Parts: sequence; structure tokens; C-alpha cells
Amino acid sequence: MTTADLSPSMKKALLTAQRNEITEFHIYNRLADGCKDADNAEVLRRIAKDEQRHYEFWKQYTGEDVAPMWGKVRWFVTLAKTLGLTFSIKLMEKGEEQAQDVYGGIADVLPEASAIVSDEDDHEHELIEMIDEESLRYVGSMVLGLNDALVELTGALAGFTLAMQNTRLIGTAGLITGVAASLSMAASEYLSTKAEESEQDPVKASLYTGIAYVLTVVLLIAPYFIFSSYLAALSVTILNAVVVILVFTFYISVARDLSFKRRFTEMVGISLGVALLSFFIGYIVGEVFDIQL
Repeated sequence: MTTADLSPSMKKALLTAQRNEITEFHIYNRLADGCKDADNAEVLRRIAKDEQRHYEFWKQYTGEDVAPMWGKVRWFVTLAKTLGLTFSIKLMEKGEEQAQDVYGGIADVLPEASAIVSDEDDHEHELIEMIDEESLRYVGSMVLGLNDALVELTGALAGFTLAMQNTRLIGTAGLITGVAASLSMAASEYLSTKAEESEQDPVKASLYTGIAYVLTVVLLIAPYFIFSSYLAALSVTILNAVVVILVFTFYISVARDLSFKRRFTEMVGISLGVALLSFFIGYIVGEVFDIQL
């Protein structure tokens, strides 16, 4: 089949595939340039060469050169620098899954395209095998700190809110509670990791747990130092908790190929359920002990 034999719609599809390949060629090359692990960098460069070969394959049918999507290149390189190589690659894989559907349609007209689809499948497996990032090895520690902070502190702040009804006092109590709990959680994670004699470094595990906890504490108590209305502060705190759950669940679901919907629903349900129960407990405590602050 020659360029002249292609229908306008098929040529458009081939040009789209061609642009995707040259874009991913530049993404993989730049990721390799920034990769400190020599083995990972070598695999990334090999895949980049495959993407370039795919580009040349499509070009022989379109007869045209196309420019890469530089915005997409910069986006994924930035993601890799800020959120890690694993997250960036996994997110790009989802785009490659969509590309495979496009290639499958093209393969009906160009049987040779089936080899491209096969290469894309090989890419996915290669990338999964090559990934070894420290942050993902300690993701369990981060989840522990994040979950505990969300459930414990959201519940405590909800209880404090109706019992105290003073934003500064609630924020101060939440800060003291949160810092103490973060130190306790970090120490517990250190002792737990050390006792298990796992491959994880106990100090790093405790740091990941403690840092995740402290960052969550800051986001949850900040509204009480900003708003004068304790109900407004509680509302923003609940919103912050949902946003934290949303962002972190998305990150984990992409990096670890987990179900986003199930984990997000579970974490939101537990956190808000504890907050609601604590809210009523705070109201009851305030009424029974006639606390007025």
C-alpha cells in the first residue's frame, strides 16, 4: 500500500500515531538522561529507539515528517522529576493502551501494524520490571502515616469543634495532638520495621511515616488558624481531607496499578465516618459537662 492508496481518515490516523511515537521517543530519551540508575537508563534508551523505529514505520506510509508534542514531553519529564519515574511512566502507559486500540484499527488495513502493537505490549512489561524507586518501596509507610493522620486527626478536630467552639483553641489542640501522634507513629514504624528484619531501612520507614503524618496535620489544622467560624473551619478541613485522599489515592492507583474508585471510596468513607461520629461525641461531651469556651 502506498500513500496514494490511503483514505483521508486513515492517513490522519497514521499521522496521529506517527506524532505519538516521536513524542514518546523524546520523552523516553529525556527520562533516560535524568535517570540515575544505569540499568533503568539503558532500558529507557532502548525503548526510545523502538519508538523512533515505529515513527519511521508510519512515515513510509504517510510520506511526511511530523513534529513531537513538546508540551507533552515537558509534562511527563516534569512529572518524573516531581512525582517519580514510576508514576510518570505508568501514567504514560495508560495513553499507550489507548494507542494500542488505534493501532488495532490500523492493523485491519495495514497488517504490518500488528508488530507495533506487540512492541507496545513488550514496552509495558519491560517498564514494570525495570522500576525500582525508593519512594515506592516505602509507600506502605506513607500510607500508614497518611491514613492514621486522616482518620485520627479529622475525628479529633471534629470532636474538638463542638466541644470547644473556638477556632484558635481547636487549632492549637489539634496541632499538639497531631505532632505528638506523628512522633508516636514514626517511633512505632521504626520499631515495627526493625523487628520484622525486612529489606527496608527502619530510619527511612519512620521518616516516611512521620513526614506523611505531619504534612497531613498541617493541611487539616490550617483552616482553624485562618477562619474565625469554627463550622467554616471544620468544613474546609473536611474538604482538605477529601482532596488529600483524592490526590494520594490517584498517585498510588497509577503507580501500583490499583483500583482508584475502590480505595478512594473506602478511605473517604472511613475518614468521614469517624469525623461524623466524633462530631456528635464532641456535642454530647459539651452538653454533659457544660463546656463553654
